[in-house]
Amino acid sequence: MERSRAVTFVHSGTQLGTVIGMLLSGVLCDHGFAGGWPSVFYVFGAAGCVWSFAWFLLCHNSPSTHPRISVAERQYIEKSMESCQASIKPPTPWIKIATSGPVWACAVAHFANNWVFYTMLTCLPKYMRDVLQFDMTQNGILSALPYIGTWFVMTGGGQLADWLRAPHRMHTTTVRKLFLAAGLLIPGTFLIVVGFLGCNRILVVLAIIISISFAGLSVSGFAVNHLDLAPNYAGTLMGLTCTLATVPGIIGPQIMGALTYHNSTRSQWQKVFHITTAICGFSTAIFLIFGSGERQNWAVMPESAADGRHNAVHNTGQGMKDSSKLRAGKLV
Repeated sequence: MERSRAVTFVHSGTQLGTVIGMLLSGVLCDHGFAGGWPSVFYVFGAAGCVWSFAWFLLCHNSPSTHPRISVAERQYIEKSMESCQASIKPPTPWIKIATSGPVWACAVAHFANNWVFYTMLTCLPKYMRDVLQFDMTQNGILSALPYIGTWFVMTGGGQLADWLRAPHRMHTTTVRKLFLAAGLLIPGTFLIVVGFLGCNRILVVLAIIISISFAGLSVSGFAVNHLDLAPNYAGTLMGLTCTLATVPGIIGPQIMGALTYHNSTRSQWQKVFHITTAICGFSTAIFLIFGSGERQNWAVMPESAADGRHNAVHNTGQGMKDSSKLRAGKLV
């Protein structure tokens, strides 16, 4: 029941990174070392290297192998998780995954979400500069504002989604479809509005903030859905949908560049926003028709593997008890 909150909290790091990146990039381009814009690559590249070492020290395979977790927290997590490390792991049902309607609906929704994210991430600074005539420092600050809003909406959406999923409120499938629809249709609608606001800076920036901010609701729809459909294969599903969702990062900027490179006018940008809205609408329809928030039949763990998982957890607990007795005996 904490699934939406956990996933949205993790994904919100992307938004915070985007905010810091937007703000710092604008300043570095105007005032940074090494000629300005090259300093952006040096600073962020160095930050990535430093964090990788922290990740190696902090990341562990499971709660049972974490050296700094309390016993109460470990037991709570292992009891709450539907998928623990099992001694017998069932084979991945590749054919059933490839032919699953809900999996494809999740993948299409992931594609649309990333189309909005990548397109706006790459084109927003250009739109701010070419159409609204902001300088680089102003550009960085204003381009960061929508992602601050996304962080608040995303984390708040995760709390609301899990509250709605509580018993006697709403089915998980209904919650996933509701948040995915809101997270794609609201941004798409306001992008259309942007195209008709002319060069009114205040209204355009406000519409963009609303559009990108509410895209954070979709995370409580598609990003958590992998765990709904197949807890034991969630990593596999995430890898597959992420592969498809990477495509917008490749072709989105190409389409934007083809439309605005030689003629970066408001009418050309309207075409970019219309394409984005059309993708959002189509993907929402697919998810509403084929999406699901229930565990799929092919994702149910066989009894042999479930027994192995139970024994593994039992043996881990028994081993800890024996270790405690041994330490107590030595102390005596």
